Amino acid sequence: MTSSVDRDSPTVTRTSSGRRTDPVLGVRIALWLFVAAVIVAPLATVLSLGANGRHIGQLVDDDIAGAAVNSVVSAGLSAVFAVALATAMALLLDRTDLPGRGVLRLLLLSPLLVPPFVGAIAWTGLLGPSGMINRFWTDRFGDPLWNIYGGDGVVFLLTVHSYPMAYLIVSTGLRRIPGDLEQVARIGGASPWRAMSTVTIPLLRPALLAAFTLTAVGNLADFGIPALIGLPERYTTLSTMVYRYIQSGTVDRPLEVVSTIGVALLALAVLAVLADRRLSRRRRQLDGPVTAPQPLRLGHARVPTTIAAWGTGVALTVLPILALATQALLPAPGVPFTWQNLTVDSIVTAVTAPGTVVGVRNSLMLAVGAGVVCAVVGSAVGVLTTRTRSRDNAGLDLAVMLPQAVPGLVIAVGWLVLGRYTGLFDTRWVILCAYVTAFLAIVVQAVRAPLSTAPESLEEAARTSGASRLRALRDVPWAMTVPAAVTGGVLVAVTAVRELTMSVLLVAPGTQTLGVSIFNLQQAGDYNAASALSLLVALVGIAGLGAVTASRAGR
Repeated sequence: MTSSVDRDSPTVTRTSSGRRTDPVLGVRIALWLFVAAVIVAPLATVLSLGANGRHIGQLVDDDIAGAAVNSVVSAGLSAVFAVALATAMALLLDRTDLPGRGVLRLLLLSPLLVPPFVGAIAWTGLLGPSGMINRFWTDRFGDPLWNIYGGDGVVFLLTVHSYPMAYLIVSTGLRRIPGDLEQVARIGGASPWRAMSTVTIPLLRPALLAAFTLTAVGNLADFGIPALIGLPERYTTLSTMVYRYIQSGTVDRPLEVVSTIGVALLALAVLAVLADRRLSRRRRQLDGPVTAPQPLRLGHARVPTTIAAWGTGVALTVLPILALATQALLPAPGVPFTWQNLTVDSIVTAVTAPGTVVGVRNSLMLAVGAGVVCAVVGSAVGVLTTRTRSRDNAGLDLAVMLPQAVPGLVIAVGWLVLGRYTGLFDTRWVILCAYVTAFLAIVVQAVRAPLSTAPESLEEAARTSGASRLRALRDVPWAMTVPAAVTGGVLVAVTAVRELTMSVLLVAPGTQTLGVSIFNLQQAGDYNAASALSLLVALVGIAGLGAVTASRAGR
């Protein structure tokens, strides 16, 4: 006789009082309590304080409408430009015979690991009023080429620092399109470019919409770029308004005021996600195996296309690093770049400053802590929501994934308010909680792939052999997700190290992070020290990206 075991049938144990308990139910309850405390509570706090509209009149007087328009315009335009650039990158790097594609891909992806505010500091060294390019242009033509400060500079830098993420999404979608569809169009008489424009790009629309939504929501609440590039020209966004209210000390009930702004940001993010979901209903689904496409030969256009692609890569990645190095090696802004003026004093000052030492220590501790917590909790959520059947699986999954559609600024405001009632205010732990809230979904997404492809027969075999329900889940799906959970945890740690938006609102004396230390140096006018520290952060990020790429290539 053959017996089968339902993987979702509860296995219970008896306590000393005779009550029956289900260990998996206990884990589920613990996860729900964690999610309620770390995700639901801060967002509910923002809604409860800001939804009453008590401070709308004050915000209207302070031109919140203008700040909201600036936020929507800068986020929307930068998302459009980022997706357009990412699409061109994906088509050139993944579907043509462009030479040096591997190195160029690494070069173009390097802004992914350079914090946006660091990029802003770098680009001011190029296109600021006294930047290298503007000085060169002024000496020859009398006027600067372009002053990067202002709304157009904000849009430009948001585009530069968001197109790598858009490229990863578009490139993944491109690899799922069967190459034989283009071949059929080619056989029907279409030119290579016509086949790509009429077959490949229309099938990319789901990936393009997803990339646009993710990029727009991320740019909506970015703080570093609008603060460094927009504020000098009085270009105010919702994120810089929140920072101004928190730091001013003259606003009555500032937490309620910033919560109202948080509700506005949350509403904008929800509208973006709903629009994406509505459009997703029209998306086409492709069934069947994915065949590798034939690389499109560029022919006579190969040389100019290569020059343009490499010129763009160098302009977007190498030039800002050179600008940072130039600023870091000079004693003061505006000093001519000559051998006699070169010095490492700014680098030594930046590295040995007490704020830097504290910032590095706090950033490492918070990044590792967030990575570990997200790896453990995220893998547990992934196992329960994909390998068990329960009515609350959808709710648990939705609650965990919700922060992806919520700007980090809203999360920071929630913890800023909640920290006062929990004793976490002005401590490192409130920053750690905000990181976990924002980045937990990264690990959940990472573990879904191995769980969705793993056969259920392994768990059934474990149950048949006498393993409890919890033991079967731990020994089979949980064990299989360990590599993916570790990868997700590392990604969380890397993301947390470069984070500024949440940290700058939650920071207190002795709890500043590396990003806040650089931001404080820049705000204090010590531009050369800020550039020196930014240079080190950028080089470490790029070196890490190169090491990961090299290790993958060697496998």
